[in-house]
Amino acid sequence: MGEIAAIILAAGKGTRMKSDLVKVMHPLEGRPMVSWTVEAARGAGVSKIVLVVGHHAERVREHFAASPEIACAVQEEQLGTGHAVACALPALAGFTGRVLILCGDVPLVSSATLQAMLAQHKESRAAVTVLTTHMADPHGYGRIVKDAAGHVRRIVEEKDATEAERLVTEINSGIYCVESDFLAAAIPNIGNDNAQKEFYLTDIIGQAVELGLSCGSFPVADPDEVMGINDRVQLAKASSIVRRRVNEELMLDGVTLVDPSNTYIEQGVRIGRDTIVHPNVHIRGATVIGEGCVIDPSVLIQGCRIGDRAQIKAGSVLCDSVIRNDVAIGPMAHLRPGSELCDHVKIGNFVETKKAVIGEGSKASHLTYLGDATIGRNVNVGCGTITCNYDGVHKHQTVIEDDVFVGSDVQLVAPVTIGRNSLIAAGTTVTKDVPPDSLAIARTPQVNKEGWKLRKAKG
Repeated sequence: MGEIAAIILAAGKGTRMKSDLVKVMHPLEGRPMVSWTVEAARGAGVSKIVLVVGHHAERVREHFAASPEIACAVQEEQLGTGHAVACALPALAGFTGRVLILCGDVPLVSSATLQAMLAQHKESRAAVTVLTTHMADPHGYGRIVKDAAGHVRRIVEEKDATEAERLVTEINSGIYCVESDFLAAAIPNIGNDNAQKEFYLTDIIGQAVELGLSCGSFPVADPDEVMGINDRVQLAKASSIVRRRVNEELMLDGVTLVDPSNTYIEQGVRIGRDTIVHPNVHIRGATVIGEGCVIDPSVLIQGCRIGDRAQIKAGSVLCDSVIRNDVAIGPMAHLRPGSELCDHVKIGNFVETKKAVIGEGSKASHLTYLGDATIGRNVNVGCGTITCNYDGVHKHQTVIEDDVFVGSDVQLVAPVTIGRNSLIAAGTTVTKDVPPDSLAIARTPQVNKEGWKLRKAKG
């Protein structure tokens, strides 16, 4: 298809967001909305991207700093879309090919749609192709004005449109494919003789028509793809559209979502077939979940790898952790980053782990904290057990070897190692290593004072 570049307009502040954060950096399902546009461009085969930035330019630059194919051009004053493209052109000096012009606040357009538009543009040998759609209520959008043969003659903004033109339902998405040589020649000739006194990119259509060049339109069937985001109401609507797309794809791939409208799964999450996800579950980041799992209501999973047949019970929170096969977690458990649970591990209610590796078949059933710990196979950790891993300055390791039984209400003061097949008596505070096959008991002797309560009452 030849070389393709993209100019993404992302300089506006977005005053209707009523935010200190520039509009295009507002998160849409876990990612800044402008990053969705960038990914769509990449998926369409774009080799070079110029982001036109203005408000909070450094924040946008920083987000894309690790992407060498992305350059930033600064639009100091926001004088219209034509002016924004003019600011970008120096970064494309010497480029020949097709230029996609996209909007950072139109994040739902798909790579497939852009690829199809590029293909039509090339086949028709148009100078400009406009991505359009039909809307029952086109209020606020520029209208597409065509001749009898269906060629685009001009795009008129609503404020400049006649009454007849405002009845047109085909609208301008703000997305274009333009031949680079024509774009470079047309941009300097754009004027600002309009109601807003801005330099409209749409004026290049009129220039192409005057030169006898072809201007085409590529109508997309789903208006959601070209939905612009200008306020938080529209941002929420866009989020619901993304969630619906993600959820429908998962269900078609064999995942059961009990209530899709109340299930929040970010794009990029992978879930195996026959897994059941209950309502009010949030799954984020690069999470991978295996087959045959059950995710109970009100669970949050962030950046985890979960094997097959895991059961994540209600109210649990899992972050940046690895969970193997046949594991049970919760209810109300908290796996903090660095936790790793091997096969057949059980983590019960109100158990918290952090940087803890827990071996096959081990269990901590309730009311326990396991931090900076390595726990072997077939270990029982009793209720109320705590690894005392922090001395106020440094973190220290606790090691519990295979087949250890830890009684209830035990404190393991790290650094400490519990040898294999040992038993730690309930109520023990362990401050030194326990040899294998041992019983460790450290309690204050119990004293019974008979009759004490009766004497206290008489007093």
